[in-house]
Amino acid sequence: MFADLLRRLTDPTPLTLPDPDARLALTALLVRVARSDGDYAETEVARIDKILMRRYGLGPFEATTLRGQAETLESEAPDTVRFTRAIKDAVPYEDRTAVVEALWAVVLADGIRDQEEDSLIRLVSNLLGINDRDSALARQRVEASK
Repeated sequence: MFADLLRRLTDPTPLTLPDPDARLALTALLVRVARSDGDYAETEVARIDKILMRRYGLGPFEATTLRGQAETLESEAPDTVRFTRAIKDAVPYEDRTAVVEALWAVVLADGIRDQEEDSLIRLVSNLLGINDRDSALARQRVEASK
């Protein structure tokens, strides 16, 4: 299952991902950002589950299952640059903007902005085609919603 998805994500001519694959890939990106500081905190795990429940209308069990699959995919996925560029090519711009908001929500879940997390979000945002200004606005929206 993961091998097929990884192959599609890194194909030189990516196609739009089917919804279940896009969900899994985007969730794996949330996991990657949460793990980037070396502390995959329970608050970040809970925030990822909450994002999945809200974004995809999942129940707690389904969100936990999706996150578990994404944790496995994230550990097997290629470097962040190739992984994120593949998502960019497969996901519409509007959804990518919402992904950046979700990434900020995960980073801010534990109340600490680490340099590693900031650097990774900046890289991922740019690779997704979201400029620094729009990423900062996404972060501000997340901070205002707390």
